[in-house]
Amino acid sequence: MIPKRELLNDSAVAGIHPRLIEKDYALGWALAGIFSQPELAENWLFKGGTCIRKCHLETYRFSEDLDFTLKDVAHLDEDFLRRVLGEMSDWVHARTGLRFSPARRAVEIYENPRGNISAQCKIGYAGPLAPRAGAIPNIKLDLTADERLVLPPAHVSVRHPYSDAPEGGIDVLAYAYEEAFAEKIRALAERTLPRDLYDVVSFFRNGEIRSGIAVVREVLEEKCRFKGIAAPRRGDLGPHRTDLEHHWDAMLAHQLLSVPPVDAIWDALPEFFAWLDGERVASPPPPLPLAQGEATVREPTSSLPLRHKKKSHLEVIRFSAANRLCVDLDYDGSAQRVEPYSLRRTPQGDFVLHAWNERQRVLSGYRLDRIQGARMTKRSFSPRHQIELVPEMPPPPARGER
Repeated sequence: MIPKRELLNDSAVAGIHPRLIEKDYALGWALAGIFSQPELAENWLFKGGTCIRKCHLETYRFSEDLDFTLKDVAHLDEDFLRRVLGEMSDWVHARTGLRFSPARRAVEIYENPRGNISAQCKIGYAGPLAPRAGAIPNIKLDLTADERLVLPPAHVSVRHPYSDAPEGGIDVLAYAYEEAFAEKIRALAERTLPRDLYDVVSFFRNGEIRSGIAVVREVLEEKCRFKGIAAPRRGDLGPHRTDLEHHWDAMLAHQLLSVPPVDAIWDALPEFFAWLDGERVASPPPPLPLAQGEATVREPTSSLPLRHKKKSHLEVIRFSAANRLCVDLDYDGSAQRVEPYSLRRTPQGDFVLHAWNERQRVLSGYRLDRIQGARMTKRSFSPRHQIELVPEMPPPPARGER
């Protein structure tokens, strides 16, 4: 099991409460344990918010539950679930010391709104942090067998950026990239929660998905037809704006480094719906040219050879870039408001942030070791260059590879 100090350092870099980092750690090992079992590995399909963060989008909100669609409805049985969760817990404990407590394990089988059975399981765990009095943390698993799966699932790697990650990584069977996106659009139409709006815009702003509109639309239509609802269209969300604003901070604050203003996300909807409707949308902006010997840096912040404080500054910058928000930098004794675009490594080994300086109206380079502070602002920007700051996840496989 990772030491408490590592968890606290990761918490400081991410700007997220240590207990949420601990849960993210426990979620990763729970996935490793679940997909180590032959009975489950090809029958449980990972989906939902944690799947998006762990498998598809790194610069994304933290999520706290594990959601699965099961191929075999017979797995929705209390005795079966108690057995396999016990075996998963033993497997994880033997390799990490992370304990999923048998005394804190609950399984509930219930009838879902479609009249079919689903299950919810809760597993208490003891991680690097001492538990709060009377409050043992737990992982919740939501299991169903009657979801409409349109695309073949994909074997993908789980992001688990901790020092005790299993050799060879963690591989799971998950919803394909386009299916995960379409599922979030369907959720936005059905319940219109702040996290759904944030998720849809986060997916849309990730350029890898833009060429997959035909597949996303096909999957979305199938999913909405299965649920008996209409696919969302421009103008549908207007009546929900007040509720979204009212619940925005409360629903997202504990899952994000900083909550972007709702306008910064809402204002992306016209372009998103134009794309979803098959209309011509603006071409992506060009990337910044590389200087001789420069290399673009897209590795996760945790893997870069930077001091702890500099990693924290970089995480703020990357999160702001993903949300199209300016950053206030404390740089060489002066304050600079910038639009962040790219991190480069020079031939001399320096890390340099390339950004548009709002006051001077020029592109400038900022050496990371000279940045004394970085704060996300509420000021949105429309990218004038390609944003290359978001760490790259493995690209989604082509449909024929699934």
